[in-house]
Amino acid sequence: MRPHGTPQQLEQRRRRAIAMLRSGKPYRFVAQKLKASLSSVIRWRQMHRRKGRPGLRSNRWGRPSHLSERQKENTLQLLARGARAAGHTTELWTLKRISQLIEKHHGVRYSQVGVWKLLRSQFRWSSQKPERRATQRNDRAIAFWKRCTLPRIKKSPKTPGLLGVSRRKRLPAHPQRS
Repeated sequence: MRPHGTPQQLEQRRRRAIAMLRSGKPYRFVAQKLKASLSSVIRWRQMHRRKGRPGLRSNRWGRPSHLSERQKENTLQLLARGARAAGHTTELWTLKRISQLIEKHHGVRYSQVGVWKLLRSQFRWSSQKPERRATQRNDRAIAFWKRCTLPRIKKSPKTPGLLGVSRRKRLPAHPQRS
């Protein structure tokens, strides 16, 4: 299981381990002090011996992106222009549409899952669902109805002044039978 922390924090932890080992501290002491396993400390030392300081850098997990940084910037610019500018009938970007856009402009084929991961991790985008509204909607008529009609037909409390008091507490207590 990967420990918590940014890649920079984890790299700094590995550097501290190497510094402690160089100062003569035993592997077990270093592992205990840094809350790491003994095998991790040994592996860090081996990587440091083989590759030096670059051997302590964080490894990137997962496959590398198929798009270069320049292609990603270009894709963001294309997305910012809007879906209609890309030839679609609405301004709604879907994963399928974005996948088609990337393939058309960069020749790289992405699945919809791949597009979603690209949007989340690289572009820091989140899912947005457009609000559905009827095309015949009349906002002025709705505002008038809320202001004039709704108050007239809305139920009102039966006993004014006792809001928030349950009905049981309002009823007189039953006479106790003896």
